[in-house]
Amino acid sequence: MTSSQNSGLDPQLVARLSSRFDSLGDHMRQVAVDLQTLQSQLGAATAPAPTRQASAPAAPAVPPPVAPPHMPPQPYGQPFGHTVRQQMVRPQPAMQPAMNYPAPPRGPVVTPRPPAPPREPWWQRDGVISRLLAVAGAGVTLVGVVMLLVLAAQAGWFGPPLRVAAGAVFSLALIGGGVRVFGRSGGRIGGIALAATGIAGLYLDVLATTVLYGWLDPVIGLITAFGIAAAGTALAVQWKSQPMAVLILSGVAVCGPVLTDGLTLTLVAFLIATYVSSFPAQIGRNWQLLQVVRTVPLVGTVLAAIASADLSGSTGGLWLLLVVVSVAVFGIGTSLELLRRNVSDVVATVMIALTSLPVLVSADVFDRAATVSVQLVLAAAAVAILILVSWLPGHARITVAVIGALATLQAAVESTTLEIRPVVLFAVALALIAVAHSTRSALAYSIGSGFGVIGALMFVSVSPPRALLDSDHAVGSVGIALGGILLAATAFAFAYLLAELKLVDDGLQTLGIVSGVLALYGLTAATVTLGIGIGGETTGFTAGHTAATIEWMIAAFALLAFGLRSVTHAHLALLAGLSLTAAAIAKLFLFDLVALDGLFRVIAFIAVGLLLLIAGTRYAKVFADRESAAVSS
Repeated sequence: MTSSQNSGLDPQLVARLSSRFDSLGDHMRQVAVDLQTLQSQLGAATAPAPTRQASAPAAPAVPPPVAPPHMPPQPYGQPFGHTVRQQMVRPQPAMQPAMNYPAPPRGPVVTPRPPAPPREPWWQRDGVISRLLAVAGAGVTLVGVVMLLVLAAQAGWFGPPLRVAAGAVFSLALIGGGVRVFGRSGGRIGGIALAATGIAGLYLDVLATTVLYGWLDPVIGLITAFGIAAAGTALAVQWKSQPMAVLILSGVAVCGPVLTDGLTLTLVAFLIATYVSSFPAQIGRNWQLLQVVRTVPLVGTVLAAIASADLSGSTGGLWLLLVVVSVAVFGIGTSLELLRRNVSDVVATVMIALTSLPVLVSADVFDRAATVSVQLVLAAAAVAILILVSWLPGHARITVAVIGALATLQAAVESTTLEIRPVVLFAVALALIAVAHSTRSALAYSIGSGFGVIGALMFVSVSPPRALLDSDHAVGSVGIALGGILLAATAFAFAYLLAELKLVDDGLQTLGIVSGVLALYGLTAATVTLGIGIGGETTGFTAGHTAATIEWMIAAFALLAFGLRSVTHAHLALLAGLSLTAAAIAKLFLFDLVALDGLFRVIAFIAVGLLLLIAGTRYAKVFADRESAAVSS
């Protein structure tokens, strides 16, 4: 019977169904394991891990369930119903062990970062509103003090002694209130504002007593103001408050011109007193804003005084000169001290330039002797600083060098005539290029090149090209002759050192060609000028051009010979020599053939021809020797 019932079943179909049931069971067990792992990870991320007791034994690991093997194919003749029932009633592994399957080792727990709190507007931050109100209150109060001292005097209110006394008492009361408020909880801002306002008001009261009413001698007034400013900045240092010192100096700088009725030397003197007295507050502190507030009002006032002054030869001019020198001395000296303590203080470097500016722009105010003397002293001071101050940082070194260069330029311009001026500039340029050659200094080379360029422009204006082409415009001057020789020397030194220092990679050939053209121009101008000076405008002019053409060819021969000896600059020397040879021949046929006559024309052609023959013979010998050496080797 069994055979008859199972005769219609496919055994392979039964085997496939049985295998798929086994695979389904394995898949469900794997899903359970994955769920358990996910549950463990979620629990670790949300709940803190319990502290493990040192004596607690470790829990035994539960072995993972072993999946049952797949059922072998049902033998032919086994009833289908029996197979299915056996598969359905087969004992399955319990789901609980699968759910307790141990999770793999976890990595470090990463706590999600909480969202950043919303940024508060600037006006809601701690102390912003109070600081704004304090600054505004200090400004308004100082304006009130000035009105008490000035407007009351103009309107005739009270009497001068009462006004001065009221201003002093009010200022002292503000200082006392500031000291008292500063020691209380939350009173730092208010105390600083009150004390700064009082100190500035007391300073302005002394200024009004000295200038407006004339009750104090200016020297005594300056000493008193110096003491008040020094005491105020000392209190700011004690309270460790740069804003307090800034408020004091700002109030004095803004309100002082009202009491002195504009820009006067007395106002400048009082600002110098605050400038010097507030310097100790900067020592050992990075109070750069105080440095700016100390310097800018003083320099601005001095520059305004220079711009509005016409004081040459007067007593006021002498006092203004003393003020200009004093500002430069104190400014450079104090800035160097700050740089010695902090070489990265760029503000101190800027203040060096700013305090030197009145000296550099005062050339048109004083007479020539005073201007040249002051500029030379500033230039000598700059050179001394560059030589003696070894720790000077790079930005300050560049600034001091530029200041010295500008002072030297002004001294050269003011102390010389138009024809001699290029000579002095070329001499300075050659000196700086020599320093650059010995010290390998790119800064000295750059400044020397700048002097050379300015000297070349001035030389061309003194000896224009038409003076070389037309004897009617030619001038026989020793200054022009000497300037032309120095122009050629400067151009040669510029090109030579540029190649030696390797300051530029691109454009070296172009700069060399420009230098060569300038050198030829200077040499030609010097030769023609000397010819005119010796032989007169007609004969000397032609003789000078004859010598100039020969000089061109000699220079070309020297360049070609240098190219044969040099390996590094052979190409550039060959190119320059051949170019100069072509230029000499062109000058010979295009200019000398027309401008020269008689013996000078013959001398020019013979000299150039002989030099060409010598150059060609020399080149042929060198190349023949090279070929012989190559064959023998």
